[in-house]
Amino acid sequence: MEYGVLVDTTRCIGCRSCQVSCKNENRLPAEVTQLAGQDTGLTNPRKLSANTFTIVQYHEVDAPEAPGGMRFVFAKRQCMHCDQPACVSACPVTALHKEGHGGVAYDEKKCIGCRYCVWACPFNVPTAEWNTLAPRIRKCDLCADRVLTDARLPELNGEALGGEARKRLEASYRVPACIKACTTGALLYGRRADLLEEAHRRIDREPERYHPHVYGEHEVGGTSYLYLAAVPFDRIGFRTDLGTRPFPALTATALGFVPPAVVGLGIVLGGLHLLAQRKAFVAAEERERAESARNGGGTP
Repeated sequence: MEYGVLVDTTRCIGCRSCQVSCKNENRLPAEVTQLAGQDTGLTNPRKLSANTFTIVQYHEVDAPEAPGGMRFVFAKRQCMHCDQPACVSACPVTALHKEGHGGVAYDEKKCIGCRYCVWACPFNVPTAEWNTLAPRIRKCDLCADRVLTDARLPELNGEALGGEARKRLEASYRVPACIKACTTGALLYGRRADLLEEAHRRIDREPERYHPHVYGEHEVGGTSYLYLAAVPFDRIGFRTDLGTRPFPALTATALGFVPPAVVGLGIVLGGLHLLAQRKAFVAAEERERAESARNGGGTP
């Protein structure tokens, strides 16, 4: 059963509660940032990083029908958790994998640091910890620890909860932290099929409020994050040139060249090593002959 998140940008007020809760849940350090202005508005930080898995982008969009002729659109951005992730298909050691709760998770114990996932992602999400000697790949995993286990469920007055109280707590806890923190209903977590049904219901019910497209329904074969907006998505920074074909079909072709390339490179390097050894051996022999000649021993 595939799960996902519906982001209704018309309900987002840009409070950044999701951004703060993500930092807290993943124990991510703060970053020293500044407002750059230009086309980024109040977006801060400007992009995802190894220390920031979620950001809220601020957009000022021309809208003649809106008061003042301008509309603010706030869009939560993070890993899109593609249904058929390019990062997963590009990873040669299965360090990345798709979970049943909708998220793409990462196993740092398997990672060899090749960064193929960074290059493969069409949304430029995975990031390496460049300031460490053994950089991990860092990104949102849709709070796999919260959703997939109850090991971290808190206790009340030192005693484990049971019965209806525990059921209510589990229902509240078993959602990603960002969804839990949203106060306006802009984020909704559930079965992807149900979210799509709800998204289209909102568009049909209020066509004047929504642009008639659910972003993520078909892009790159579909994503677990789905978006609604009042304006076309290219006006709020979303890529609209990705098509509907899953990216693994493209990365698989590229990866097909990796084993031959590695073997070929090994042969070349091995040949260069043998050549270097041969040159060193010949040079040593020539030095011995020259030394012997100087000492009057003749040619051995």
